[in-house]
Amino acid sequence: MDHLTNLENKSIYIIREAYARFKNISLLWSIGKDSTTMLWIARKAFFGKIPFKVMHIDTSFKFKEIYEFRERYEKEWGLDLTVSRNDAAIKRGMSPAGEKNREDSSESALSETKLACCTALKTDALKDALQEARYKALLLAIRRDEHGIRAKERYFSPRNEDFRWNYQDQPAELWDLYRARTDAGQHLRIHPMLHWTELDIWRYIQREKIPMVDLYFAKNGKRFRSIGCETCCAPVESNADSIKKIIRELETTTVSERSGRAQDKEDAYTMQKLRSLGYM
Repeated sequence: MDHLTNLENKSIYIIREAYARFKNISLLWSIGKDSTTMLWIARKAFFGKIPFKVMHIDTSFKFKEIYEFRERYEKEWGLDLTVSRNDAAIKRGMSPAGEKNREDSSESALSETKLACCTALKTDALKDALQEARYKALLLAIRRDEHGIRAKERYFSPRNEDFRWNYQDQPAELWDLYRARTDAGQHLRIHPMLHWTELDIWRYIQREKIPMVDLYFAKNGKRFRSIGCETCCAPVESNADSIKKIIRELETTTVSERSGRAQDKEDAYTMQKLRSLGYM
């Protein structure tokens, strides 16, 4: 069995295991390459039709290409999609663009702004959605190689009643045995893509012919390696305008995948703090 098929089989096993133990679950779809690949694998796991809801957290500041992609493939793939947005925070003026106009532009001030923005527009929107639907588990497409803090995660990772992650007390996971019990008020974050790398993802996309948002492909010498809010993402120098060229580029690059994401330019403490508060 080849490497990509092994990766796929493990992810399918984790997704099916999650659904078998917690029927009331949802899959978080950011429309990025990782979550779209996870969504593709979930469709394969259930023979083309995902038997649970798919959720998109909408900050209202995503690239228009993301919204267009979401609308198209929600219909084509027959997804039971819900969109969660923190309208109250948006009405208060909470915006990732606001950090550019702050009088206090020190690193600590900008870091706190990013924390507030991500917490209000992403984490709080997710909290509201999970509390309303009473989901016991949520599938997310994070990978260990993305960030040092995400490398601390487990496949089945509990969050307490306040949605906090105790990164200092993670359950042991040996021989594909996963702790799936939750206490009252808790839910599980389940990470079927944890063992994949960025290069694995693109090689799998190439093999499976998975459609992707056009932002990933170079135009005028630049492309996005990571996408999300338009105000927080910057393109990287690249001439990779096809999947084949992206793979070739990744085989030699030393540049961090998320170097264009604002919150990932901060120190590890900031990212750890975000995730401990419930950030995806």
